[in-house]
Amino acid sequence: MTVKPDWLRVKAPQWERVGSVKEILRDLALNTVCEEASCPNIGECFNAGTATFLIMGPACTRACPYCDIDFEKTPKAIDPTEPERLAEAVRRMQLNHVVITSVNRDDLPDGGASQFVRCITAIREVSPQTTIEVLIPDLCGNWDALEIILQAQPEVLNHNTETIPRLYRRVRPQGNYDRTLELMRRSRELAPWVYTKSGLMVGLGETDAEIRAVMADLRAVDCDILTLGQYLQPSQKHLNVAEFVTPEQFDAWKQFGEELGFLQVVSSPLTRSSYHAEQVRELMQRYPRSRF
Repeated sequence: MTVKPDWLRVKAPQWERVGSVKEILRDLALNTVCEEASCPNIGECFNAGTATFLIMGPACTRACPYCDIDFEKTPKAIDPTEPERLAEAVRRMQLNHVVITSVNRDDLPDGGASQFVRCITAIREVSPQTTIEVLIPDLCGNWDALEIILQAQPEVLNHNTETIPRLYRRVRPQGNYDRTLELMRRSRELAPWVYTKSGLMVGLGETDAEIRAVMADLRAVDCDILTLGQYLQPSQKHLNVAEFVTPEQFDAWKQFGEELGFLQVVSSPLTRSSYHAEQVRELMQRYPRSRF
């Protein structure tokens, strides 16, 4: 694997706090994308007492060559106790903001939308002050399923674009760029009070102009929040890194995104989709929205 530059080195976490979070996750038999996808920020986030919960997993029905989540196992039946266990973890960790994501469950008629709703409902019952962000798959274009999730009123609806259109066939072979944009457009149309968010990986062979074009496409469907981060190869069997993008380039994209009108742009080599996601609470205070 290619040697990483200095700016991709992460600080060693305080393992006492990390261990406490891991103990809660193990005790409640919960998965996190932090662990399953080998996130480089796991130490920082666990140390801060946060995690991105991975529901309906850990086996995925898609085989994206950039992702470290297991796709070789057979997905299990939906666990009816998962929402309550997740809500209990939110209560124990005293989370102000929680991110719930999932593996792709193309084997389910609604793509798992109903389980997202159960998790949102369970969290609201035990921790009503916690704001909720859902990072959802594309649901195979099932817009009725998307509406089901939005009717549960998460504060943030996140769906990652991941890469530029030219690289979709190689990077995200079972995804569709136009479908991703349509999901973002419909989310704004169906629930204008929900903050919409998307994320991009870079370093896979895209150009600056291509990244900027995708950013413009996302603003054209009124996406509120954008994250940009460096792709890192989880193992030798995954896609190679084509380039380590400099922090200065990430700063330039942040400035461009703000000029386009994004409410928030989080752009740095180590940024991931839910990195510092709790900052959205500050954004919600600056740009309040109401359903009524």
